[in-house]
Amino acid sequence: MDRNFLATIGRVFISFMAAVGRIAIFTGQALRHCVIPPYYLRLLGKQMMDIGYYSLPVVGMTALFTGMVLALQIYVGSSRFNAESAVATIVVIGLTRELAPVLSGLMIAGRVGAAIAAEIGTMRVTEQIDALVTLSTNPFKYLVAPRLIAGLVTLPFLVLIGDIIGVSGGFLVATEKLGFNAGNYLNNTFEFLEMRDVVSGLIKASVFGFIVTLMGCYHGFNSTGGAQGVGKATTNAVVSSFVLILISDYFLTVLLID
Repeated sequence: MDRNFLATIGRVFISFMAAVGRIAIFTGQALRHCVIPPYYLRLLGKQMMDIGYYSLPVVGMTALFTGMVLALQIYVGSSRFNAESAVATIVVIGLTRELAPVLSGLMIAGRVGAAIAAEIGTMRVTEQIDALVTLSTNPFKYLVAPRLIAGLVTLPFLVLIGDIIGVSGGFLVATEKLGFNAGNYLNNTFEFLEMRDVVSGLIKASVFGFIVTLMGCYHGFNSTGGAQGVGKATTNAVVSSFVLILISDYFLTVLLID
């Protein structure tokens, strides 16, 4: 019984390490094609529009209501210690350093990661990727590299916009519902906000954008089994993106924290 249990653990561990190895090899190939020519600038522009511009409503709504709820909850907690003046500071630091990049990354994973996996997975099972190879077009250069670069570049801009919208949402709730003075609230917001708070959030956003597009491309590229395989690849892309975003968020916080 013990031997069977250890064998099961061994098989799981070996399978996990094999998956890590496949992802590492895929990542290395993708990064290599991101930096060597030729570059498909039209595809890159299209992906930046799909990942960045069309995600603005989702990120904006998420940031707005996150900032509003955050202001309310912090006010409830701080009022117990007569520290209501800390609401503005905690809202802006919490959004810029943590909530805006993480929540934006998760929303982009649900919207973009699933779409990338479904699109590339469909191309795989319908042999369109094999057709690209037949036409002497490298699939990594044509399909993967533009998406990785677009995710790496556009997500920080989305997070920066989300920071502004989220802080504005907290400002509206604080001044209209909680009775804060607008001038004092803005003064507390900008007095304690430092550039490193914003920069740390943007660094996280770049990493999260890379993770989301990488997982979408990887699972779509390796999907098998027709429509059922495409559905499984889409699910795996979203779930793996969520898990990796949360794990990497911790380690990035450890590296970037003062």
